[in-house]
Amino acid sequence: MYQAVRDALSIVLAKDDTAVVFGEDVAFGGVFRCTMGLAEEFGRERVFNTPLTEQGIAGFGIGLASMGHTAIAEIQFADYIFPAFDQIVNEAAKYRYRAGGQFSIGGLTIRTPTMAVGHGGLYHSQSPEGFFLGASGIKIVIPRSPIQCKGLLLTSIRDPNPVLFMEPKILYRSAVEQVPIDDFNIPLSRAETLMPGSDLTLLTWGTPVYHCESAISLLRSPPPTLEPLVPPSLRSATVELIDLRTILPWDIETIVESVKRTRRLVIVHEAGMTGGVGAEIAAEVQKRAFLRLEAPIRRITGWDVPAALQYEKFNMPDPIRILDGIMETLTY
Repeated sequence: MYQAVRDALSIVLAKDDTAVVFGEDVAFGGVFRCTMGLAEEFGRERVFNTPLTEQGIAGFGIGLASMGHTAIAEIQFADYIFPAFDQIVNEAAKYRYRAGGQFSIGGLTIRTPTMAVGHGGLYHSQSPEGFFLGASGIKIVIPRSPIQCKGLLLTSIRDPNPVLFMEPKILYRSAVEQVPIDDFNIPLSRAETLMPGSDLTLLTWGTPVYHCESAISLLRSPPPTLEPLVPPSLRSATVELIDLRTILPWDIETIVESVKRTRRLVIVHEAGMTGGVGAEIAAEVQKRAFLRLEAPIRRITGWDVPAALQYEKFNMPDPIRILDGIMETLTY
């Protein structure tokens, strides 16, 4: 996936003379190598390092975009985006609104690695997308794979709104696909149904997509160790797996239509439960599909604790926790 990021940035830099890529250490490729070779290919006036100041990176990007440039900023880890929170929420999100539509910073895209990496601990494994839900005026996108990452990133950079593009860091090298080398776009604010089903809707985004796929496989064909725990009556249940992709504004219509058919919804995300994106989705779906639901909407999330280094794997919603939530919802 890191190569898909690099490919998308290369296409933008080649086609858009106003495009610049900047952030901490991006000139030599970045900590995850997503910008490797771009400074040599396009020059250090267009791909360059910044001082170690997230507030400054976001503020510089806002100013650059306000002058008509395509500004592609990198926050080295999503865990360190909080010093830039004021710039993103109070400036970037409100820029067009406060100008009455006369001025825009739609050319601003902020890339940042997010979610758990397995050993990131307190400061390198957070999922802060929920903190930005109330910032009307920005979009939030989280891809699950190389093809999705390239298409969604190209669309985000060209979208007329500022976009926060959050890349699951564990997938940089573990998510592998044959990616088209040409320029292509995947539309924002449209969820994608990965597996059709009729008994339960399983909604997620980013890394947990793969844990959800594993949970569905365990439900259908449990290994000997789990076979006694998965009743035969549930193994024929079909689960509709949906990747939300765009977190804000999210695809309400697709999710509600699915839940009205399946009558059950389970939401999975790595961030903590309290104040997480799942809470907003659950509230909206409950309002629109209340009379069709046959079980309470369930959220399977990280725990409401810091991501401790030693116990990080226990904080993430793994296939077993997801399977347990699916079975409890199906048998409610």
